[in-house]
Amino acid sequence: MGRSTDSTVNIGVIVLPAFNAHATTAFIDPFRAANYLSANHLYRWQFMAPHESQTMASNGMLIATTPIAKLTQTPDILLISASWNPERYQDKALLKWIRQCGLEGALLCAVDTGAFLLGVAGLLDGYRVTVHYEHMDAFSELYPHVALSEDIFVQDRNILTCCGGAAATDMALAMVQNARGTDLANAAARYIFHDRLRAANEGQNAALHEPVGYAVDPTLREAIILMERNLETPLPIPEIAQRVNRSQRQLERLFKRYTRVSAARYYLDIRLDRARGLITQTELRVLQVAIACGFSSAVHFARAYRKKFGLAPRDDRAASRVPFEFRAFPMHAAQSRDANSNANRSGAE
Repeated sequence: MGRSTDSTVNIGVIVLPAFNAHATTAFIDPFRAANYLSANHLYRWQFMAPHESQTMASNGMLIATTPIAKLTQTPDILLISASWNPERYQDKALLKWIRQCGLEGALLCAVDTGAFLLGVAGLLDGYRVTVHYEHMDAFSELYPHVALSEDIFVQDRNILTCCGGAAATDMALAMVQNARGTDLANAAARYIFHDRLRAANEGQNAALHEPVGYAVDPTLREAIILMERNLETPLPIPEIAQRVNRSQRQLERLFKRYTRVSAARYYLDIRLDRARGLITQTELRVLQVAIACGFSSAVHFARAYRKKFGLAPRDDRAASRVPFEFRAFPMHAAQSRDANSNANRSGAE
């Protein structure tokens, strides 16, 4: 392979089956706008796949893709857009090609779970990266020698990673700004109605931002943060109350008011949610997941897991290998059962 010699920046977009269409197109659109507004071919892009001539996104969108074996040129920028279970992706030809692109000077980018593929390729040890917050626990367990950030996007040397979604637009606009100047980046953002250029170090879940408002009591937020930071060795509820300068009774009242459950129940749910991420996104043994989420035994863990999600951890792991659009989530099934049960009772009355 060889590098382009013209001034146009070539972007290669690797999409894997069930890739995130929103994050992928959100990354490309600022470059399209930059071309249009400058009346120049500043950027060109090509969608690629390991072997397929067309690839379906998780939302059902089907796009034409060029198999990497047919490529003759190394892109200047290589974007990897993955989906579920990317840590299991072992296409040797693709991984070799990604490594070769890096050696030849390409800027390696990843959105959503794409960083997992860079990890599989052995390119991330000693780097700082980000992934979607839903996958952070799994990533940390799989790649302990990689510094994981909660920023919306991160550049470390020749690797750029992004949490996905609309943040992919911020990452692309930053690339336009660095290469072509603030005026063009600002014009491109305005053209696609992106209201501001967020900095890379803006957090995925900014402390003062909630899409539907920020009305939760600050003491409750502080207590929840303590819970989230102490999952492997859970803190006793009285200790949490002491750390936030409230009595246990006052803390319980806050949880009941805002979450409709007790503090202990909320804490358990956080641990089980983390466990579900590890069960469905990694190959860790069930006992390892149980310990990582603060359970003293696999039996206790499995019982709590089944009660919350409606099936055993091993069964959930198998079910979660099914593409998203074909899944019947246990919690949805449980809600349906509850609704049917309530309807039956009402009918009987």
